[in-house]
Amino acid sequence: MNQDSNKPYQLRKAEKRVKEIKGFYVHLFVYFVINLIWILILVVSNDLSSYTQYGFWGMGYGQVSMAIFWGIGILTHWFLVFGKNMSFSKKWENRKIKELLDKENKYWE
Repeated sequence: MNQDSNKPYQLRKAEKRVKEIKGFYVHLFVYFVINLIWILILVVSNDLSSYTQYGFWGMGYGQVSMAIFWGIGILTHWFLVFGKNMSFSKKWENRKIKELLDKENKYWE
């Protein structure tokens, strides 16, 4: 098989990978925005005092549990997108060393 016949497969694979990465970053962005809005609502409505009155979980709304469990979902999503290629093999070490040396050389040029 020559390289030209693999081109459509490689292109589809690259496009799929880009969509996975983009999906993760969108998920992460939405997580931070929703939690930030939730905190701002609590600050504006002065409901942060509920943490001292009703304990860590606050008035039963589950603000903390939402952030924790959604955070676990974010970590799972990260692992599914980036973790499958994460191995600290000798090949990875050599590639990382080369990358760092290239950065160092660019810095001094």
